[in-house]
Amino acid sequence: MQTFLKFRYFLVLALFISCKENPKQESDTSVENPVENTVKSEVETDTKTILFFGNSLTAGYGLDTEESFPALIQDRLDSLGMNYTAINSGLSGETTSGGLNRLNWVLNQKTDVFVLELGANDGLRGIPLKETRKNLQSIIDLVKEKNPSTKIILAGMQIPPNMGQDYTDEFRKIYPELAAENDLRLIPFLLDGVAGIPELNLQDGIHPTAEGQKIVRENVWKVLEEVL
Repeated sequence: MQTFLKFRYFLVLALFISCKENPKQESDTSVENPVENTVKSEVETDTKTILFFGNSLTAGYGLDTEESFPALIQDRLDSLGMNYTAINSGLSGETTSGGLNRLNWVLNQKTDVFVLELGANDGLRGIPLKETRKNLQSIIDLVKEKNPSTKIILAGMQIPPNMGQDYTDEFRKIYPELAAENDLRLIPFLLDGVAGIPELNLQDGIHPTAEGQKIVRENVWKVLEEVL
């Protein structure tokens, strides 16, 4: 299958104390999963790389590998004959702090397009907004430092008003403000058309189903296509 020939995963093993449920069962309010297994293979030198760097929304929590939106993006690229390899570097339970800590290792290879999808777990855990913003900015800075030619796409995120309306509103503003300050392309809301719709989410009400991931793919593709 062409997707599996080109589509690769990093090998990661992470245990998160706060999440012990089976993916098919109702989980807590964190976007996480205790174990993330990914496989890394070599990239053809003439193939450009799109790196999807995020949490369980990117990893495709509770779904088969080929149902995650990065895999669906790879299918789209292949069907269009575009010489890109999509790498799914989504890690369930990842916060912006955790993402920043593992970024150097992830950036060991040249990346042509970097899609940054982090922050949802910060918001669901009530992490101070200044810390989330600072970590996202540090990730952006490090990507640019490693390879100034890398095109960065920032995936906007929104959260339920569990932490209060003020926190929720300020959290939502982080993404368009960072995009404007750093001249990045912005996906306004990654889960647009999916969030809050029961039939498009797993039992936890947070993670998209296979059908929901198809809508997420379109949200991403609208911006990614212009960048490519």
